[in-house]
Amino acid sequence: MKMILKSACLAVALTATIPAFAGVTAAEAAKLKSELTPFGGEKAANRDGSIPAWTGGYTTPIAGDRPGGRRGDPFKGEKPVLTINARNADQYADKLTDGTKALLKKYPDSFRVDVYRTHRTAAAPQWVYDNTLRNATSGRLENGVPRGVYGGIPFPIPKTGEEVMWNHMLHWRGTSWSFSNTWYQMTSDGRPVLISDLDGDQQFPYYYQDRTPEDFEKGDGNFWFVRIRNSGPPLRAGEALLAHENIDPNKLQTWVYLTGQRRVRKLPNACCDTPTPAAAGVMTFDEIYTWTGRLDRFDWKILGKKEMYVPYNANGFMQPKTDAEVLDKHHYNPEHMRWELHRVWVVEATLKPGQRHQAPRSRYYCDEDSWICVLGDRWDANGQLWKTLWSQSFVAPDMPALVLGSMGFTDLVSGAAFAGQLFNSKASQVSLKPRRPDSFFSPDALSGDSVR
Repeated sequence: MKMILKSACLAVALTATIPAFAGVTAAEAAKLKSELTPFGGEKAANRDGSIPAWTGGYTTPIAGDRPGGRRGDPFKGEKPVLTINARNADQYADKLTDGTKALLKKYPDSFRVDVYRTHRTAAAPQWVYDNTLRNATSGRLENGVPRGVYGGIPFPIPKTGEEVMWNHMLHWRGTSWSFSNTWYQMTSDGRPVLISDLDGDQQFPYYYQDRTPEDFEKGDGNFWFVRIRNSGPPLRAGEALLAHENIDPNKLQTWVYLTGQRRVRKLPNACCDTPTPAAAGVMTFDEIYTWTGRLDRFDWKILGKKEMYVPYNANGFMQPKTDAEVLDKHHYNPEHMRWELHRVWVVEATLKPGQRHQAPRSRYYCDEDSWICVLGDRWDANGQLWKTLWSQSFVAPDMPALVLGSMGFTDLVSGAAFAGQLFNSKASQVSLKPRRPDSFFSPDALSGDSVR
């Protein structure tokens, strides 16, 4: 009896050490069918109508879209309704991030914010909405790992900062597609340097429609596969990278093919502030798409929801035919960047005691409709605003979805910058593909496909 009681007490103690946050009530979840969008955004317009009501997103084919080719702009011909520059920035300071204000101040002659009419284009298939509704009540976090969720936004009515960030990492962006793009570093003296010219494939096991939540729960936990191949610059031609993003941060895996060694190697620490080979070490793993990676080094806090000017509906950025047209010396060319007024969740990350990171404090701005974190700011160990991060989303009615497009950052201290996933020089940009077998995203397949 003493042994039984001792075991029971031990089980209770162990259970107590595993924090679990349950989903919302059925009554709260029912709002996803009334006052909230199926993804959890506020369905109604804002008070003055500058943010319109959500009416289903954008699902109409776009003139100029070519399957397997270049994408069109559904809002071609629209003109800015407002331009914010260094001279009038103070009038709009409450709707600008610290990083955006710093760019306006640091580069008054070249940087500006062109604000266009707001379009709430986020959309998804009905089965994704249905899964999101189920996730609302079944989803939970156990030691920071999402459980009881699958095939939809995991926490459409978030209660914690961690839940918002998981919504970003598990947001809907289709199931399987290929892409071709280029990545650039802009040096502190304003020279663009090509660091990657690549093509690749992405696949999202979390959104396999023929699987059940139980299948995913019992599986390996991989929610995102990425496989890329470099064709340039010449120094990097032939390199390749494979990544498995996993809901358990301890199971993240990344491999690289090194042309000099003619072999595939697994990276020992493919996370956090470690430089990523995909960007030739210029960008860290957790700066990809504003944020990618493990959350457990930080405490995450929701600061609230705000109306902010953010990059949005960036199809226009994809229209110029050369990379040079969309690049400036220390940032992207603002002539081609579309900003809109949207409601965003503001989440702050603070480094936990005993943890290490180059940016001990950061802040992220995550769109309420798509859950994409479109802007981020990072402060260094001296409390100085260090980097401002950006990610675009473009309208893809063939999925339908808002899909992450170009991304990058400006180092406000050094003046260097980075712009990745530029599609401008490519005949094929982002193309839907039939789902590949998971084995295509294995180290053996990466090795077998390497030719140099």
